[in-house]
Amino acid sequence: MFNIILYQPEIPPNTGNIIRLCANTDMQLHLIKPLGFALKDKELRRAGLDYHEFTSMIIHNNWSDCVNHLKGCRIFAVTTKGKQRYDMTAYKEKDAFLFGAETCGLPTELLESFPEENRICIPMKASSRSLNLSNTVAVVVYEAWRQTGFKSTTISL
Repeated sequence: MFNIILYQPEIPPNTGNIIRLCANTDMQLHLIKPLGFALKDKELRRAGLDYHEFTSMIIHNNWSDCVNHLKGCRIFAVTTKGKQRYDMTAYKEKDAFLFGAETCGLPTELLESFPEENRICIPMKASSRSLNLSNTVAVVVYEAWRQTGFKSTTISL
Protein backbone atom coordinates (compact mmCIF):
# COMPACT_ATOMS: atom_id res chain seq x y z
CA MET A 1 0.00 0.00 0.00
CA PHE A 2 2.53 2.60 1.22
CA ASN A 3 6.30 2.45 1.73
CA ILE A 4 7.98 3.26 5.03
CA ILE A 5 11.70 4.05 4.76
CA LEU A 6 13.96 4.17 7.80
CA TYR A 7 17.24 5.89 7.01
CA GLN A 8 19.99 4.32 9.11
CA PRO A 9 17.84 3.48 12.15
CA GLU A 10 19.73 3.17 15.41
CA ILE A 11 17.41 1.94 18.17
CA PRO A 12 16.20 -1.68 17.93
CA PRO A 13 12.90 -1.29 19.84
CA ASN A 14 11.81 1.56 17.55
CA THR A 15 12.41 -0.55 14.44
CA GLY A 16 10.71 -3.51 16.13
CA ASN A 17 7.64 -1.39 16.83
CA ILE A 18 7.64 -0.17 13.22
CA ILE A 19 7.89 -3.76 11.96
CA ARG A 20 4.79 -4.56 14.01
CA LEU A 21 3.02 -1.44 12.68
CA CYS A 22 3.84 -2.37 9.07
CA ALA A 23 2.56 -5.92 9.59
CA ASN A 24 -0.73 -4.61 10.95
CA THR A 25 -1.26 -1.95 8.30
CA ASP A 26 0.08 -3.78 5.22
CA MET A 27 2.92 -1.31 4.65
CA GLN A 28 6.21 -2.14 2.90
CA LEU A 29 9.21 -1.46 5.16
CA HIS A 30 12.58 -0.35 3.74
CA LEU A 31 15.68 -0.16 5.94
CA ILE A 32 18.73 1.73 4.67
CA LYS A 33 22.15 0.66 5.92
CA PRO A 34 24.10 1.05 8.02
CA LEU A 35 21.75 -0.15 10.74
CA GLY A 36 22.62 0.59 14.37
CA PHE A 37 21.84 -3.01 15.34
CA ALA A 38 21.79 -6.55 14.03
CA LEU A 39 18.48 -7.74 12.64
CA LYS A 40 18.63 -10.62 15.11
CA ASP A 41 19.01 -8.18 18.01
CA LYS A 42 17.02 -9.37 21.06
CA GLU A 43 15.44 -5.94 21.66
CA LEU A 44 14.35 -5.68 18.01
CA ARG A 45 12.75 -9.13 18.11
CA ARG A 46 11.06 -8.43 21.45
CA ALA A 47 9.51 -5.17 20.22
CA GLY A 48 8.41 -6.72 16.93
CA LEU A 49 7.14 -9.86 18.69
CA ASP A 50 6.33 -12.46 16.04
CA TYR A 51 5.36 -9.88 13.41
CA HIS A 52 8.63 -10.14 11.47
CA GLU A 53 7.24 -12.99 9.40
CA PHE A 54 4.18 -10.91 8.48
CA THR A 55 6.13 -7.83 7.40
CA SER A 56 7.49 -7.22 3.94
CA MET A 57 10.92 -5.75 4.62
CA ILE A 58 13.67 -4.81 2.17
CA ILE A 59 17.19 -3.86 3.26
CA HIS A 60 19.01 -1.39 1.01
CA ASN A 61 22.77 -0.82 1.04
CA ASN A 62 22.31 2.93 0.54
CA TRP A 63 19.87 5.71 -0.33
CA SER A 64 20.48 5.36 -4.11
CA ASP A 65 19.50 1.69 -4.05
CA CYS A 66 16.29 2.54 -2.22
CA VAL A 67 15.39 5.35 -4.63
CA ASN A 68 16.00 3.08 -7.62
CA HIS A 69 13.78 0.42 -6.08
CA LEU A 70 10.99 2.97 -5.53
CA LYS A 71 11.16 4.54 -9.02
CA GLY A 72 7.81 6.07 -9.88
CA CYS A 73 6.76 6.51 -6.24
CA ARG A 74 6.42 9.90 -4.60
CA ILE A 75 8.71 10.17 -1.59
CA PHE A 76 8.04 12.45 1.38
CA ALA A 77 10.74 13.30 3.90
CA VAL A 78 9.25 13.47 7.39
CA THR A 79 11.18 16.08 9.33
CA THR A 80 10.89 18.62 12.11
CA LYS A 81 12.31 21.07 9.55
CA GLY A 82 9.35 20.67 7.18
CA LYS A 83 6.85 23.47 6.61
CA GLN A 84 4.09 21.32 5.08
CA ARG A 85 1.87 19.68 7.71
CA TYR A 86 1.56 15.91 7.19
CA ASP A 87 -2.25 16.10 7.23
CA MET A 88 -2.41 18.80 4.55
CA THR A 89 -1.07 16.59 1.77
CA ALA A 90 -3.22 14.26 -0.34
CA TYR A 91 -1.54 10.84 -0.37
CA LYS A 92 -1.80 8.13 -2.98
CA GLU A 93 -1.15 4.41 -2.80
CA LYS A 94 2.54 3.55 -3.19
CA ASP A 95 3.70 6.87 -1.74
CA ALA A 96 6.81 6.52 0.40
CA PHE A 97 7.69 8.19 3.70
CA LEU A 98 11.32 8.68 4.66
CA PHE A 99 12.29 8.94 8.33
CA GLY A 100 15.74 9.80 9.66
CA ALA A 101 17.83 8.23 12.38
CA GLU A 102 16.69 8.76 15.95
CA THR A 103 19.66 10.84 17.12
CA CYS A 104 20.27 13.05 14.09
CA GLY A 105 17.33 12.90 11.66
CA LEU A 106 18.01 13.10 7.94
CA PRO A 107 21.30 14.48 6.62
CA THR A 108 20.94 18.10 5.48
CA GLU A 109 22.06 17.32 1.92
CA LEU A 110 19.49 14.54 1.59
CA LEU A 111 16.72 16.64 3.10
CA GLU A 112 17.48 19.57 0.81
CA SER A 113 17.16 17.31 -2.23
CA PHE A 114 13.40 17.18 -1.58
CA PRO A 115 11.10 19.93 -2.82
CA GLU A 116 9.59 21.85 0.11
CA GLU A 117 6.13 20.39 -0.47
CA ASN A 118 7.62 16.92 0.02
CA ARG A 119 9.15 17.82 3.39
CA ILE A 120 6.33 17.14 5.80
CA CYS A 121 6.11 17.65 9.55
CA ILE A 122 3.89 16.79 12.47
CA PRO A 123 2.85 19.86 14.50
CA MET A 124 4.35 20.09 17.98
CA LYS A 125 4.63 22.80 20.59
CA ALA A 126 7.44 25.23 19.83
CA SER A 127 9.75 24.11 22.64
CA SER A 128 9.69 20.44 21.57
CA ARG A 129 12.55 18.77 19.68
CA SER A 130 10.85 15.72 18.16
CA LEU A 131 8.58 12.76 18.72
CA ASN A 132 9.76 9.19 19.14
CA LEU A 133 10.47 7.62 15.74
CA SER A 134 7.95 4.79 16.02
CA ASN A 135 5.24 7.22 17.18
CA THR A 136 6.00 9.54 14.27
CA VAL A 137 5.78 6.69 11.77
CA ALA A 138 2.44 5.60 13.27
CA VAL A 139 0.93 9.10 13.02
CA VAL A 140 1.91 9.46 9.35
CA VAL A 141 0.96 5.89 8.39
CA TYR A 142 -2.51 6.17 9.84
CA GLU A 143 -3.19 9.51 8.14
CA ALA A 144 -2.10 8.18 4.74
CA TRP A 145 -4.07 4.97 5.27
CA ARG A 146 -7.14 6.93 6.42
CA GLN A 147 -7.02 9.04 3.25
CA THR A 148 -7.18 5.90 1.10
CA GLY A 149 -10.17 4.50 3.00
CA PHE A 150 -8.21 2.03 5.17
CA LYS A 151 -7.88 -0.40 2.27
CA SER A 152 -6.84 -3.94 3.31
CA THR A 153 -8.50 -3.62 6.72
CA THR A 154 -10.44 -6.53 8.16
CA ILE A 155 -12.73 -4.17 10.07
CA SER A 156 -15.74 -2.89 8.20
CA LEU A 157 -15.76 0.91 8.41
